[in-house]
Amino acid sequence: MRNDRKIATTTLLALVLTATAGLPAPSLAQEAAVDGPEVNWRFSTWGKRRPFTEGIEAVADHVSEQTGGNFTIDIAYGEQLSKARENLDGIAAGAFPMAMFCAAYHPGKHPSVMVLDLPFLPLPNLDATQAVHEAVYAHPQVREEFAQWNAMPFMSAIIPQYEFIGKGDAPQSLGDFEGLRIRALGGLGKALAEVGATPTPVPASEIYTALDRGTIDAAGFSHASMLPFRFHEVSDWYTVGMNPGTLNCPMVINTDDFAELPQQYQDLLMEAKDVGYEALKEANRTGTVKALEVFEEELETVRFTDEEMAEFRAKAGQPIWDEWIEENAAEGLPAQELFGLVMETAENAGS
Repeated sequence: MRNDRKIATTTLLALVLTATAGLPAPSLAQEAAVDGPEVNWRFSTWGKRRPFTEGIEAVADHVSEQTGGNFTIDIAYGEQLSKARENLDGIAAGAFPMAMFCAAYHPGKHPSVMVLDLPFLPLPNLDATQAVHEAVYAHPQVREEFAQWNAMPFMSAIIPQYEFIGKGDAPQSLGDFEGLRIRALGGLGKALAEVGATPTPVPASEIYTALDRGTIDAAGFSHASMLPFRFHEVSDWYTVGMNPGTLNCPMVINTDDFAELPQQYQDLLMEAKDVGYEALKEANRTGTVKALEVFEEELETVRFTDEEMAEFRAKAGQPIWDEWIEENAAEGLPAQELFGLVMETAENAGS
């Protein structure tokens, strides 16, 4: 009986080998959808992988897959290539082809794009944030300012609305923000000054240490990215429902490096933005849920009343918008036009 089985197995194997003898061997690597030369780019950022960086991670995966590994983007975390505040300078010098930075780290270098950092802009979700940021990045004045740094805007990190996480006694009302040193940049810092806080411009990579040592009392950040940075380990409370604004953190490309790419790689990189944005949105959704689950267990939750938030918006919304428009128009910038673009795009994105 065993011999019969052995003979049957041998016969079946012979039939399979005969049937497949004329077929090509299976490929071990996926065939490239986009042909081209080998190109390796470096992308400079800070911190570690988190929702904030899932956009460029997805873009890097996409271009590599589509080119069969010929076009790769190596993401250098932890300020390996440049300090966070110096990434734009690195792009200008041609030190690396791509980088991320937050515009509020050095507002004087690109004043027009700072319209996106104004507090209480009507950005109800990440779809609206994407639409508004893309519209502003495409504006001729903004592109001209970036060009002065040999840079072209690629896409935004579309950070969710900021909230606050802090150490010490939890604020019971907005009045308790008075005297607190809070990590806040751009328009958000100006908004906090309206309720008596002292805005402190601390880079993201230094927030944990600043909270731990008491250099700051609280920090403005998105819930989704608070967790990877482990701010909750050195904090006692966090806020929900404030939605005071967010930062605009562009990913940029060195214009010379982009020009040297073959056309098919340029097209592929631009097409990859959609993949990147979808990855960013999903990472922030799931990251926010995960963060809130942890915070609810470990920290005190702070919610302000609708009346307090309405008063905060009245103090720190329109007045700061008007001030920004007036100051920048006096410098010869199309400030009213840029602000109008933000509001019109936000309205259309929400309709």
